Amino acid sequence: MNRSRAPEGYDPSAFEPFAVTADLAVFTVREERLHVLLVERGQEPYARTWALPGGFVLPRESAERAARRELAEETGLSADTVAGLHLEQLRTYSEPDRDPRMRVVSVAYTALVPDPPEPRGGGDAARARWMPYGTLGPLAFDHDRILADAHDRIGAKLEYSCLATAFCPPEFTIGELRQVYETVWGVELDRPNFRRKVLATPGFVRAVEGPPRLTGGRGKPAALYRAGEATALHPPLLRPEGRSTS
Repeated sequence: MNRSRAPEGYDPSAFEPFAVTADLAVFTVREERLHVLLVERGQEPYARTWALPGGFVLPRESAERAARRELAEETGLSADTVAGLHLEQLRTYSEPDRDPRMRVVSVAYTALVPDPPEPRGGGDAARARWMPYGTLGPLAFDHDRILADAHDRIGAKLEYSCLATAFCPPEFTIGELRQVYETVWGVELDRPNFRRKVLATPGFVRAVEGPPRLTGGRGKPAALYRAGEATALHPPLLRPEGRSTS
């Protein structure tokens, strides 16, 4: 079948054309704070304004492939780093006036990086940087909304999935895992209670054989764990209320 031929009676010109972009909210934990990857736009619109990495989807590529390509081009992250990212489609943003150039629909993704390298600007981005979440000025386009939605999605998924281990190195301590929850949720967790819940959840973490690791604090060395085989938490690890760290 010739896929380039429109069906009889179908007129593509009856519909206004529009462009599709792929935008990414990429998070990591650095120095006990949640950080997000931003690029400074090098051209109009919103020149010299911080934005989420992303760009237009080309005619012969999927939105996810475009997201990975733009992420590599605009941040200078290696192909291996970008290929290894777990991208999760967040939602579609389609308000008619979200882009001053033309009608643009964005397919947004969120991703997590446990130990990211320093980015650098490329493509149409003047520079790229990991920025602390919650300290950012207004972003270009509707990227503030996309970023807030992505943060909400990650915070919710920590409750019922094993997503938190994606922020950790391959081998981590229970304290490092707890720090992920505290950083993303913005709450202070009870240490003994958190440890008990994690170790009682089937398949959440697995102990690493070998000597424990010295940590930066006082006390005895901490045991090491790695991500288990589970993908969902049963029962869920619900965030507490009224223990904000802010």
